[in-house]
Amino acid sequence: MSQTLTEIAETLIKANKKVQLIYAFNGTGKTQLSNEFKKNFGQDEDKDEGNINKKQMLYYNAFSEDLFYWQNEDKNNILKIHSNWFTNWIIRDRGQDQNIINHFQRYTNDKLNPLFNEQTRVINVDGKLRNQTFYPEVTFSYLKGTERFDNIKISKAEERCFIWSVFYTLFVEIVGILKYDDREEDTFNDLKYIFIDDPVSSLDDNHLIELAVDVATLVKSCESKDLKFIITTHNPLFYNVISNELNNNYPNKNPKIINKKGLKKEWLYIEDESCKYKLVKKDDGTFNLSPIGRRTPFSYHLTLLFELQKVKQIEEVQKYHFNFLRNILEKTATFLGYSKWESLLPLMSDGKRDPFANRILNLSSHSAHAGEEIAEVQENDKTKFIELIEFLETEYKFSNLITSNVTV
Repeated sequence: MSQTLTEIAETLIKANKKVQLIYAFNGTGKTQLSNEFKKNFGQDEDKDEGNINKKQMLYYNAFSEDLFYWQNEDKNNILKIHSNWFTNWIIRDRGQDQNIINHFQRYTNDKLNPLFNEQTRVINVDGKLRNQTFYPEVTFSYLKGTERFDNIKISKAEERCFIWSVFYTLFVEIVGILKYDDREEDTFNDLKYIFIDDPVSSLDDNHLIELAVDVATLVKSCESKDLKFIITTHNPLFYNVISNELNNNYPNKNPKIINKKGLKKEWLYIEDESCKYKLVKKDDGTFNLSPIGRRTPFSYHLTLLFELQKVKQIEEVQKYHFNFLRNILEKTATFLGYSKWESLLPLMSDGKRDPFANRILNLSSHSAHAGEEIAEVQENDKTKFIELIEFLETEYKFSNLITSNVTV
């Protein structure tokens, strides 16, 4: 059933599961969903800025990166941090700067070292002037052999990884605080949801798997019965790893003694506490949130093929669909043992692979200069594109996923 993002946010809340995992293509509306989700809790970021006890939802999404920006002056590359409650709390109040560094280096390079630069400012507290510590910036150094390079500017992928490490450390600390029923502090007592939208996806596969396992373990090890998680991603590997991890129960490593004979075996997480979905945006601007089986991660290439078969029916080919087709060809070539995806293209009468099909797939899926691109797809390219889909279905016996009722 089609829904607006506002209705989908309400659906997720009503599901009342410990964790809900959502896959969606880029551009579907995952970030907008996180914003709609936030509206359900009536949070006023400006009003509640300094009062973390009133927070009912915390989130990591594309807007989180806007809190960090570069200042490059006099060969000094400084990553500035907009003053906000959570960085002050996690770095200054909780002293977690070293854990942020540790997470960052695990996902990138242990030779790459962030340095949080401490500063002070004078504030008025009950009519008295006092010095307050804060951390408005970070610099990075790199060790190469015996040489050290200071004030370097890290790559965009490394920057995103660093920002995620800050938020991940924040979430770990919160889960740690909420594990104690008899804790003295009441910090985050009202927190109901942590929404994680597409954490770092620019990692290599090994580090991406490590990150996915970390996120799944964080969710499953959370002892609070009130705190729940929403995780969205466009990355099929990240989705499948977390999906598999959520199929495994997580034991309480500190079970309570119930009698003199032994311990009661308890579970902090069981797989029935999770839901998995695929979010699809329709042509009319509404959305479908379709459940995905708990034990069967979807096959990404079949999801792409399903989208292309729908496109073939209505003949509305867009530029990004060429990326989908090339991705399917690459995965199929690997599965069949070919070194090049071009080996799967139709043969011409001279025994060579179709050069026109090769050209349009290369030109449409790879472009060095954005200024040379146009959004429209020429009619002859559309025709060839549909022919290629039909060739794949016939030559390599791909099923018609639309009529076969196969879950993708």
